[in-house]
Amino acid sequence: MDIATLQSRLGHTFSNAALLQQALTHRSHSSLHNERLEFLGDSILNCVVASLLFERFDKIDEGDLSRLRANLVKQQSLYEIAQRLELSQCLRLGEGELKSGGFRRPSILADTLEALFGAIFLDAGFDVASRVIGTLYAPVLETVDPKTLGKDAKTLLQEFLQGKKIQLPQYNVVATHGAAHNQEFEIECLVPKLDIQVFGTGGSRRAGEQAAAKLALESVQQAMAKAPVAPKKSRQRTTQLKLAGIATFQPDAPAESEKSREVGKSSRPEAATSSSKPAKLSATREQDSLPLEGDESKPVSANQSKSA
Repeated sequence: MDIATLQSRLGHTFSNAALLQQALTHRSHSSLHNERLEFLGDSILNCVVASLLFERFDKIDEGDLSRLRANLVKQQSLYEIAQRLELSQCLRLGEGELKSGGFRRPSILADTLEALFGAIFLDAGFDVASRVIGTLYAPVLETVDPKTLGKDAKTLLQEFLQGKKIQLPQYNVVATHGAAHNQEFEIECLVPKLDIQVFGTGGSRRAGEQAAAKLALESVQQAMAKAPVAPKKSRQRTTQLKLAGIATFQPDAPAESEKSREVGKSSRPEAATSSSKPAKLSATREQDSLPLEGDESKPVSANQSKSA
C-alpha cells in the first residue's frame, strides 16, 4: 500500500509530508523516529475519546466514563484500528525488526497510530485531528455497551463463568494462515463443563482469543438460559423451629410400616385393661393384706394368748 492510499483511509492529506514519514518511522530505523509524536498523539487521543464518550453517554458517571475511555484507547483497540488501515504495510522498520516480524506486532502498530494522530495535529490542528479520530472510532463506538463498561470479550466471559462457579475457559492455537507479514490466527475456546467449543480468528493470537471468547460468551449465555432452574427449598422456618426446640412434622418422612401398626394395635388393649383397674385398694383391705409379725406358719397357743 502506498502513502496516498493511507492518507485517503485516514481522511487527511498532509501538507508537511515529513511529519507523515516521521510518524511511520520506528526507532529501529533511524534517529528521527516517532516516539515524541506518539507522546503527543496519546494525549490528543485521550482528549478526543473523552469528549466523544461525554457527548454520547450523558447518563454515565465519571468513574464509568473513565473505564470506558481506558478500554477504547488501550493497545488492543488501537491495534485493531491499525489493522483496518493496513498500517503494517507502511511502517519504516530496522532490519532486525523486519526479520522478527515487528510489522505485525500490536505494540508497534498501536504506537504508530498514536504518532499519526500527533502528526495530524501538528500538520492541521486539533479540529482536524479530532475529526480523523472520531471517524476511525465511529464503528467502535457503535459496539460499545455501557452496561459492560467497555470490557473486552475475554474479561466478560471470565466474569460470567466465575459468577456461575464454572471453570474458566481454555484457549488453544489451532492453526495459523497466510503469509508471514499478514498472518491470521485460529483460536479454539473451550468451556468443558458446558461442552462448548468455538473458534475465532484474528490478526494476532490475542485478537483470535477475543473473537473466540465473544462466540463462547454467546454460547454460554444461551446454554444457561435453556437450563432448567431447580426450585429452592425454604428451610428458614424449619431452622427457626429447630433452634427453638420445637418438634416439627416432616412431610417427607417414610410411611409407618405394617409391622409397627400391628405392634401398636396389640399394645393398646393391654394398656386399656391396666388403666381400668383401680389404682389404690381401700384402707380396710389394705390393712387386712398386711403380713403378721413373726412366722405365719406357727399357730398361737392359749398360754401365749392369755399372757398377752
